[in-house]
Formats: sequence, structure tokens, C-alpha cells
Amino acid sequence: QVQLVESGGGLVQAGGSLRLSCGASGGSLRMNAMGWFRQPPGKEREFVATINWSGSATDYADSVKGRFTISRDNAKNTLYLQMNSLKPEDTAVYYCAARQAVLMHTATARYYWWGQGTQVTVSS
Repeated sequence: QVQLVESGGGLVQAGGSLRLSCGASGGSLRMNAMGWFRQPPGKEREFVATINWSGSATDYADSVKGRFTISRDNAKNTLYLQMNSLKPEDTAVYYCAARQAVLMHTATARYYWWGQGTQVTVSS
């Protein structure tokens, strides 16, 4: 059974940076598209970024485009999210997820495996 574990969250001031990591165990995800989602306080989970199986294609929510970068290292079975120029509205629990497919997708329902989440708090 594949398990995903996020790390790298924390408290940062507006304008700062954080790098989230998501390690996979229990199986290889090198043939699976993966993504990052977030759930702000009192709101529903929303799409942040997605990447295809090889890392050759990515897509981002408009709210993070130009500030966040998704990447993966298939040799390490690890997914990353580099977050720069953070804003208070980026405050949320961030989740990584993996599909049972090679192509990326923006919908939460299209993802099969989920991590437990890591808290990111951006102070103003």
C-alpha cells in the first residue's frame, strides 16, 4: 500500500519561501502523475499544482502561477513544491496526492493516494 508523507511546512513571513517535500513509500510512483492541493481554514480543498509522470509537463492554479514550482525526483520517489513570494492567503494545510495514471489532472477526485498534510502559515 502506497503511503505519502509531506514535510517542510511551517510559519513564514509574507514574501518568504518554503519548500515542501512528499516522500512515497510502499511502492514506486515514477509512472504516476502527482499533485499538490491545499485546504485553507474554513474552505474546501483546492488544486495548487500538478506534474505528469516524467516531470515534462506541469500545470498551476492561477493564484500560484509564477510563485510556486512543482518538481519531482523519480529516483528518490519524492515530489516537491517550491513556494516563493508567499502571501497570507497561501495559509493552508498542503496535501500531496498521486494518480493511478501518467497524465496530470487538476481535480481532487482524480487522485487516488493522499498524504496527511502539512501546515503552512504565512504571517503578514
